[in-house]
Amino acid sequence: MKRRALLLAALPLQARAALNFPADFGAHPGQGIEWWYLTGLLGEAGGPPRLGYQLTFFSLPGPAAKDHPSPLAAKQLLLGHVALSDLGAKKQRHTQRLLRALPGVAHTQVGDCDVKLRDWTLKRTADDYRAIFNGPGFALQLQLATPAPPLQQGDGGLSRKGSNPKQFSHYYSRPQLATQAVMTLDGRALQLTGRSWLDHEWSDNYLGDTAGWDWLGINLDDGRALTLFQLRRADGSRDWAGGSLRTPGQPDRSFGADEVEMTPTRHWTSPATGGRWPVEWRLKCPAGELRLAAAFDEQEVDARRSSGLVYWEGVAWLQDAGGRQIGAGYLELTGYVGRPPLV
Repeated sequence: MKRRALLLAALPLQARAALNFPADFGAHPGQGIEWWYLTGLLGEAGGPPRLGYQLTFFSLPGPAAKDHPSPLAAKQLLLGHVALSDLGAKKQRHTQRLLRALPGVAHTQVGDCDVKLRDWTLKRTADDYRAIFNGPGFALQLQLATPAPPLQQGDGGLSRKGSNPKQFSHYYSRPQLATQAVMTLDGRALQLTGRSWLDHEWSDNYLGDTAGWDWLGINLDDGRALTLFQLRRADGSRDWAGGSLRTPGQPDRSFGADEVEMTPTRHWTSPATGGRWPVEWRLKCPAGELRLAAAFDEQEVDARRSSGLVYWEGVAWLQDAGGRQIGAGYLELTGYVGRPPLV
């Protein structure tokens, strides 16, 4: 697969094959890393958001040889991260899992989205996704409607990830997912609604020398969807940037690296890890001049028992240049406490 990645990198982006659905909803077990990333905000019908959630599955090759004869051999590893952000209490709960792929216990499926890590699941049907997961004091069942086609990030789903053209991923998003949720929270049963965002990405050569990244996926109140990201070198300088804008009724718009500016304006220092996280941002891109602010600071995820990673992942509000809130979604920050170790 490394040879294939090098050959692909030598081609102009437009010469490479676009994504193929429904097959690319499913797993790509030959890749160096793959993940499905689902986030959203939930509240009572007609009310403001009360909770934010994250469900992420990672798949990567295990230490066992691919031709190992035992079905119990660790040929593939599955990692899972779950987090819940309580916007009123300004508290986050999270947990993590790490298992080898085992029949009936932990798997990904080729051909369509069907991911299982014990009782955490994400599965696609013809019209929606269904997700089931739990964490400290809560359990969630989600139904996520998909009226719009996938948003193919980059050039037909091939997303550059560095100044080195060998760095790229296959990447698409499903923003603005109308969400119905059945939740148990500290013993209380809740019926909630909201909006969610699903990313699916896979790659053989993602980071290169990159030390970390800053990423955001925001569902805007007017129906648009904004993605922005930048990748940083070890000295803090920017190596690459990109993003996209989906506007209902118009073609999806991908951004070049020179069209994106992400400037931190406020930091929060974690008392648990010492990580200094940029939790407020000034943004410039083809969507305009914008501001982004964390819903609350303490949304750091310590996942060192599974991925080896400490990162910041949480609810954030998008504002226009005048300070008016125009959308909400998730901000992800890595590389501020050690280097991302997965790729």
